[in-house]
Amino acid sequence: MAEQTDHSINGGGLKFDLFSKDYKHRLNVYTSAQHTNRKSYYGTNRNPDAYGHTTDMTVVAGSQYSYSVDKCLFMPAEFTGGLEYNFDELKDEMLGYNRIVDQTVHIGSLFLQNEWKNEKWSFLIGGRFDKHNLIDHLIFSPRANVRFNPTEDINLRLSYSSGFRAPQAFDEDLHVAAVGGEVAIIQLAEDLKEEKSKSISASADFYHRFGPVQLNLLVEGFYTDLSDVFFLQEKGHDDQGNLIMERRNKDGARVMGVNLEGKMAYAWLQLQAGATIQRSRYKEAVTWSETNPDLPAQKKMFRTPDVYGYFTSTFTPVKRLAISFTGTYTGTMLVQHLAGYIPEDREEKTPDFFDLNMKVAYDFPLYKSVTLQVNAGVQNILEAYQSDFDQGKDRDSKYIYGPGMPRSYFVGCKISY
Repeated sequence: MAEQTDHSINGGGLKFDLFSKDYKHRLNVYTSAQHTNRKSYYGTNRNPDAYGHTTDMTVVAGSQYSYSVDKCLFMPAEFTGGLEYNFDELKDEMLGYNRIVDQTVHIGSLFLQNEWKNEKWSFLIGGRFDKHNLIDHLIFSPRANVRFNPTEDINLRLSYSSGFRAPQAFDEDLHVAAVGGEVAIIQLAEDLKEEKSKSISASADFYHRFGPVQLNLLVEGFYTDLSDVFFLQEKGHDDQGNLIMERRNKDGARVMGVNLEGKMAYAWLQLQAGATIQRSRYKEAVTWSETNPDLPAQKKMFRTPDVYGYFTSTFTPVKRLAISFTGTYTGTMLVQHLAGYIPEDREEKTPDFFDLNMKVAYDFPLYKSVTLQVNAGVQNILEAYQSDFDQGKDRDSKYIYGPGMPRSYFVGCKISY
């Protein structure tokens, strides 16, 4: 089994900014382009049909104008408007697998917003109009935001936003997975529609200083409603025996939860931590396996834990010495496990993981502003790592979860000036 890609990427951009003398008028004009040439091999058993070639040309051009007004109706305001054009031409060929993607995308966009704000309040209302050549209608995505500061130390915010994901091939659709000695190819359903989202969030941000200690606490609740949500479902095998995974629309899904974040700063200690508790469910239970009809329909989204979090800390006992600890926590989640190494498709419940890392760094002054830093550390100290990998040529190449590396040690140095 082998996966190999060779990329040649060339790109560049231009930007022009113009300001009035009083800085109330601002104009930004920009353009960028990128060309990608990729050679790939995704296959098993030294299959000569597994070679592919991809070219992708992307161009973005647009302009944005902003105008600040001392008073608009009831308080100072800033108006922002702009135009943007996106072009993407993708050609992906794997002739041995009889897969050809020839996709050209044109997106024209207009966005307008106005924000009224002073030290205590801000009100933002705006929207974006998008015309996508693969969608037969104009899409309007409104947004709104209200901020209230009852005191200097408290920031309350309520936000609404919306968006969409177009029915087009993306980078992840070009990847070919190896399963059971065969390959799994992603195709788009002929009647695939855009995925739409509507989100609302409310947050409270608290800042305070207790003597030499600075504290910041953020509490946020969020809710997102997805309609015509994208979902990958097994369609069967093609004439060459390749497994076809089709991207289809399902009725919808809901993602809701609470996010907590905190920061603390002291003379020799900095600490930041966050945790999210969320619920991600399809509105109607979905089935995904054609080879194992005994799998029950599932509402829970795959590869989406209900609990996850992180922390970072830096301890500087002396001026040039820094000791840092970082960690991420990933709760249990459901993962699809395709047949091949195992006799039939399964849904696996993963264990939770706490990935803890440590780094020690010391700065040596060399000359004037030139500094040499020497560092060493350990990644994944607790050896939180997947223990049930598939093996051999029949393994499921996508059955991978958890931290990307087992326990490892590193040393390094860098020069800064």
